Amino acid sequence: MNFSPYKRKFGMCMSVLLSSLFVHAQHPFSPEIPLTIKEVWQLTDSNSRKLQMKQLEVLAAEAGIQVARSERLPEIAANGVLAYIFQMPIYEKGLFHTPSQYPVEPKYYKVSADAYLNIYNGGKTNREIAVSRRENELATARKNLTKQEIHYIAAVYFYDVYRNKSYQLLLQQDIKDREKQLHEINELYKNGTVLKSDVLRAELRLSRQRMMLTEIENSIVIASQKLNLLTGRADDVRLNPVVSDTEADPVMLKGLSDYLSEAESGSFKVRISEKEQELSALKLKQIKSNVLPSIGLFGEYMYAYPQIQFYPYALSLYSNGMAGIKLKIPVSSFYTNKHKVKVAEIQLHRQEVEDEEVKENLRQEVQEYYIRYTESLKRIEVASENITQASESYRIVQNTYFNQLALLTDLLDAETQLLQSRFELTTAKVNARIQYYQLQKAVGTL
Repeated sequence: MNFSPYKRKFGMCMSVLLSSLFVHAQHPFSPEIPLTIKEVWQLTDSNSRKLQMKQLEVLAAEAGIQVARSERLPEIAANGVLAYIFQMPIYEKGLFHTPSQYPVEPKYYKVSADAYLNIYNGGKTNREIAVSRRENELATARKNLTKQEIHYIAAVYFYDVYRNKSYQLLLQQDIKDREKQLHEINELYKNGTVLKSDVLRAELRLSRQRMMLTEIENSIVIASQKLNLLTGRADDVRLNPVVSDTEADPVMLKGLSDYLSEAESGSFKVRISEKEQELSALKLKQIKSNVLPSIGLFGEYMYAYPQIQFYPYALSLYSNGMAGIKLKIPVSSFYTNKHKVKVAEIQLHRQEVEDEEVKENLRQEVQEYYIRYTESLKRIEVASENITQASESYRIVQNTYFNQLALLTDLLDAETQLLQSRFELTTAKVNARIQYYQLQKAVGTL
């Protein structure tokens, strides 16, 4: 008796069972949490490590403004000296003869305080405050740019899970249909209507579909973990992406010129470039001010013992103080500062060129993403038409096959085309949404 057909069926059943057990062992059951894309963005805003680092940079820049403002306050210092003064030998007959010792009071102490208030230093303090403000604005713009980039990455992961879950539902339904079809082909084989090869091909097709389902389930787990890491959740939390009908439908676009105008005023890349250019201009002014004089009020007062500052000396405690105006003219800066100015001018010019490049690249990105999005909308229309055609083709071939007027290969091809068309429609809708988010990110409205 030939047991090979039974061995083959038994082997296929075991492989399917083992693969199913492997998937469940890899992905333990956990309740799915429904989340919309806006809720995902809220989680990334709260839990993203990159955003937290950028926020700390913003706080540091805000503290830098206070540091710069504190330069306007007077400088006050207190000093104290306690010393032991050694005897003072006097070499009256030369260094190689025994000196006579001049009596010196060995104790010395001094307590003093001094203050300085800047009146004018070439505007450096005001510019330092302005530089700190620009750095704060720059840190804020960088944080917002990072926020938009993380929103886009989260959307890619979110819709990756959504797309694969849609694939999963389509494939599960297709497997049910293929199992029913396999049963019908087996009945035809028992009646001698079709060949054994038709049964084997149908079984092979069903086995491939089940393997594809396993791959899709694995892809869901991988994309979910990526999104969990981005949102600060546990790795094994399962995601059920909730996409409303309005989100799934294509978004009506404005004109390309409108998006270009929005990008020029709203893009954080442009803001960062402009702030860096303003920062370079302020640094150039700061370097040019190195040749300007500085004027300030000063005052100091002290108590000291003994009195050895003025003649005649006295072994007594004394006090002394002074106040006035201090003027400083940096004469050497007139010939050393010109090289620093040259470097700062080159840096500013480089920043101006970079700003133009950023704006040119932005216009190119906006136009490219706009065209790609309109192209993705066209793909949705084509994919919808392909499903209609593939469904009609499958209906015709299915009827002709079971009426013995077509080959099984024709039926399998029609089934593949129909499933592929459904996959392509889901992919087209997801890609259109991702392209739209990419356009929003470029414009600065994501």
